[in-house]
Amino acid sequence: MTVPLNILVVDDDADNAASLGELFELEGHDVHVVHSGEDAIVAYCRESFDVAFMDVMMPGKNGVESFLEIRRLKPQARVFMMTGFSVEELLSQALHGGALGVLEKPFDADEVLRLAESVGPGGVVLAPALAAGQPVGEAIQAALSNSGRSCQVVRRPGMRAWPARDDVLLIDAGVPLLEEVSVLKDFHGLGHTGPAFLVPRAPSDECGIGHLLRDIGVTGVLNKPFDPLELLTRLPRLAA
Repeated sequence: MTVPLNILVVDDDADNAASLGELFELEGHDVHVVHSGEDAIVAYCRESFDVAFMDVMMPGKNGVESFLEIRRLKPQARVFMMTGFSVEELLSQALHGGALGVLEKPFDADEVLRLAESVGPGGVVLAPALAAGQPVGEAIQAALSNSGRSCQVVRRPGMRAWPARDDVLLIDAGVPLLEEVSVLKDFHGLGHTGPAFLVPRAPSDECGIGHLLRDIGVTGVLNKPFDPLELLTRLPRLAA
């Protein structure tokens, strides 16, 4: 006999959300369906869920931003992200546009400067965690400073720099990459428009979308399209 679960489905695509909700309801589960990250946060403020299934890409607060707020409200929340996007698409959407570059190792000062210029205002460059044994943040800061570019550094999320609009912002916080994205969004909200370097905790070539999402505490990742019958089979274990 199926043990009824209290399930939250979050997807801005109403048809997808309804289909998934109906699938769970036919199995005897209680289902609450919402269509935005903001509504998901409100739902978690009102009650607890055994498990939630949340789309990554939504207008307004995306799934990652919403999850981070939900985790602060309910640290034990079990949330599965649903995504068909790559890391680059996720970051671009999360930052509301802007070019994305990747700083490959080993790199030199000229490469740092070229990428800082090529991504343009609001653009983002992902850097590997290490470069020839030297912390990447220090190498980037030195290259920019030697060129006369103003570079503001954030070493960890609790330490906020206050960059000018066109300064290069370097976030070398030693935290999961998607948390660095959240920090960068804060600066964009304050009016920062210059390019930014994000230094992930793990090398960028190892940061698949599943790795990144699990790294911030997401319970798991469902890559679209997924088999709904297989999901039903796995559901008791996912919610355990």
